[in-house]
Amino acid sequence: MLGAIVTLSATALATPIAGLLGHRQLKRTANAKHLRITTPNGIDESGFVRIGGIDQWVSIRGEDRRNPVILEILGGPGASNLIFLSRTRAWERHFTIVRWDMRGAANTFAVTGPTGQGEMSLDQLYHDAVEVTEHVRTRLDAAKVLLVANSFGTVLGLRLARNHPDLYSAYVGTDQNIIAGGREHSAYRSLMARLQKTGKKTALAAVTAMSADKSTWSVEQLSKYNKLVLTTDPLSYDTMKTVVIRSLWFSPLHTLRGLRTYLKAMTFSEPLALEAVAIDEWAEGTTFDIPFFIFQGDKDVLTPPQPAKRLFDDVTAPVKDFALIRGASHFASFRHPDQFLTLMLTKVHPAITGKPATN
Repeated sequence: MLGAIVTLSATALATPIAGLLGHRQLKRTANAKHLRITTPNGIDESGFVRIGGIDQWVSIRGEDRRNPVILEILGGPGASNLIFLSRTRAWERHFTIVRWDMRGAANTFAVTGPTGQGEMSLDQLYHDAVEVTEHVRTRLDAAKVLLVANSFGTVLGLRLARNHPDLYSAYVGTDQNIIAGGREHSAYRSLMARLQKTGKKTALAAVTAMSADKSTWSVEQLSKYNKLVLTTDPLSYDTMKTVVIRSLWFSPLHTLRGLRTYLKAMTFSEPLALEAVAIDEWAEGTTFDIPFFIFQGDKDVLTPPQPAKRLFDDVTAPVKDFALIRGASHFASFRHPDQFLTLMLTKVHPAITGKPATN
């Protein structure tokens, strides 16, 4: 999705020319006030933790440390969910949320740049995630952590949930990626249909020439494909502008230099996506020893709900549930954080605590 983010960000980053820096600062100030946690048992801390041999940024926020602890596995690759803090502030009343800028992402990338990220591989990110989990368990005195993965992060999330029932109380996947050993082509076919319908002959020719086999793609082709998927679908395009770019532009945590670094990190990390193109979720295993949930945007064109439902149907877990987030494409949990929170409180919270959530 990097290509679309960079393209749409150009408009946002050009706003100083239109004299809107003052408006941006007002919004950032208001968002910073909105994010304050003042409850007696709350927590709001962030900083670098030594993970996998390098310093990595970890944020922990919540209004009550006794609440279940969530570890988010971010998408991208190379993105950061910290830009969505203002949209997900209500989640922190019910959960303590750990957001980790993994190697190659955002604050972790900003410190030392490309030369200081160490090994950039899915295996290394996996080991980092386990180490972050252990850090969080110790820091918050939590026996287990609720694993919430979105978009590219679901590639790691499934592996973590499958292999470490000792560490995680449940798995929640949203914008769930399904790769199926390279056999899953529904998003590609839908893009082809949209390009044909709208008469975009040049883009159609380019996508046709690429073929559906992502194992043959370059990083540049993957970026072009993601950009076309998200910008040719009206709901996805609107989500990129009003949810992703707006959150990034008005984030109280990101300076103008920080915005540019955020985008550079995604460019740097993008090759990781190609490393994942042959993963087969069925071959790796559909048995999970923890509760298993998928909450998918009903109109997601990048990671369509139908393949996610097929995986869900084949999963064996002590508790499992699948739900659609209505009126959402990709970034479903951030476009409709209220719907996502309701699902977390009505389905996930009882499964991990044995009791209903309180308002």
